[in-house]
Amino acid sequence: MRLVLSNLPPEHADRIAATLVEERLAACVNLLPVRSVYRWKGETCREDEITAFIKVRADGVDALRRRLVELHPYELPEVLALPVDAAGSLEAYIQWVRAESDGHPTGAGPA
Repeated sequence: MRLVLSNLPPEHADRIAATLVEERLAACVNLLPVRSVYRWKGETCREDEITAFIKVRADGVDALRRRLVELHPYELPEVLALPVDAAGSLEAYIQWVRAESDGHPTGAGPA
């Protein structure tokens, strides 16, 4: 399992999250408001953004990343994939993430 982080503009966050879940590229996306301060093209920027915590199976990160970049309006979207300590996590939750982010429409995935 992986946890993918991405900051999104507030007006796009819900649509992007729903698309990733509906397309079964993510099992779940948590959206949290943040204030980002960063340098971009030589200037300091301050933006209200939404941080997406995206739960995905380890072998689904590539497909998720490709689709997230397609959906994301930023020129350089943040896409950070972090490993999850499966041994220290609740196994039933890890299994649920794997089942729900298989990239197949409901009922079409492997048994």
